[in-house]
Amino acid sequence: MKSDSLRNHPLITGTLLLTLAGIFSRIIGFFFRIFLSQTIGAEGMGIYQLTIPIHVLTISLTSSAIQTAISRFVAQAAVCNTANGTYTGSGGKKKIRCNESCYLGAGLMLSLSLAFFCSLFLYQSADFLAVHFLEEARCAPLLEIIAFTIPFGAVHSCINGYFYGLKKTFVPAVSQLLEQLARVLSVWLFFQISMEQHNAISLNLIVWGMVVGEFTAVLFSVSFLRHKKSRGSRFHALGQILFMSLPLSANRVLVNVLQSMEAVMLPGQLRLYGYSNTEALSVYGTLTGMALPMVLFPSVLTNSVSVMLLPVIAEAQEKKEHRYIINAVKKTCFYSLLLGFLCTLLFLVFGRWMGEFLFSNSLAGTFIVTLGWLCPFLYLSTTLHSILNGLGKTTHTFFLNILGLGIRIAFVLFVVPITGMKGYLWGALLSQSVMAAGALLMLLVRRSRVL
Repeated sequence: MKSDSLRNHPLITGTLLLTLAGIFSRIIGFFFRIFLSQTIGAEGMGIYQLTIPIHVLTISLTSSAIQTAISRFVAQAAVCNTANGTYTGSGGKKKIRCNESCYLGAGLMLSLSLAFFCSLFLYQSADFLAVHFLEEARCAPLLEIIAFTIPFGAVHSCINGYFYGLKKTFVPAVSQLLEQLARVLSVWLFFQISMEQHNAISLNLIVWGMVVGEFTAVLFSVSFLRHKKSRGSRFHALGQILFMSLPLSANRVLVNVLQSMEAVMLPGQLRLYGYSNTEALSVYGTLTGMALPMVLFPSVLTNSVSVMLLPVIAEAQEKKEHRYIINAVKKTCFYSLLLGFLCTLLFLVFGRWMGEFLFSNSLAGTFIVTLGWLCPFLYLSTTLHSILNGLGKTTHTFFLNILGLGIRIAFVLFVVPITGMKGYLWGALLSQSVMAAGALLMLLVRRSRVL
């Protein structure tokens, strides 16, 4: 009982820190989006939002899976390393275990190598991607600037994974908040300077704010790293990180490629429904830049829990504490569904008012009401997928993500041209419900095998 309470302590405090930082960060981002909607309009939001899937894809290629692997192996290293840091390998030879610093160094080496290559490719191919993939030439300069954020994002992500693995969330939490503050303040300052000089407001300024934000977060995170001698083979650690991150990266890259296809196809399918190009971009910008961030706001709690669950579940698996994992799944389901249904009720009652009052956009209110039904399935899916990743079941989450995206893309292709945006919202609801049910079923099957 005592050990359980001690272990729950870093999970609870870590989740609390991340949640508080996430709430403040999203509040800042929320008012920032209101500012942008009034400054660049719905069409400008649509153009800017078109670049987000490309940015997320670069993160998936260079750092997000590596961060997860670092977090998992650092958590296990903290448990497994004995006083002399050795274990018996094949042939009965004593080998030195990799310590936490070894995994961080290996992860940084891999992530930065990928980041510089990806950054160069994106900068050189910005025009091609904007015209032939996004089908919007105005996105090209935005993609060129996004290329500068990639190496900073890789370093920031790896350091966060290291501290998550140690279950020390102060640095990731504060760096997240500082990144958002630096980004918003820099964009506001850029806009003020531009208006004082009587220049037209450029979308480029928003992306330069992203560069400032990532750079600020890296400076803060690096300042908290303390020199600790790396123990063990860095190449062995690199192999372990690569072995885990490859399927996870393939998962996230393919998922983000499909998400990018979805994002690109949606305005086109809306045009088939009858919208003009400007109307299609405006509707897309209203959905992704106004309604979705509003509905996703409460997920800051489930995202924080997910980040902390992964190293805790990995640690419990290493100690073979199956009962602890089963209890974690039960509590995760209960609290995720409770939060989800409360949020659904909130958005059903106040969704239209939120759209009118916050964004002066009645369509945003309609989207918020409809998207509110996603909350229970979205929150449950997010936390259960984190548990599956903590157990090393990255192939399972890969399958579920592909299945969910396949459903959404099918609705975009075949239903949106007939019913408009309603078809996309129906597809999103079906997709999230299938993903949540699938993750729960996989964990139930694992439980029956363990017991």
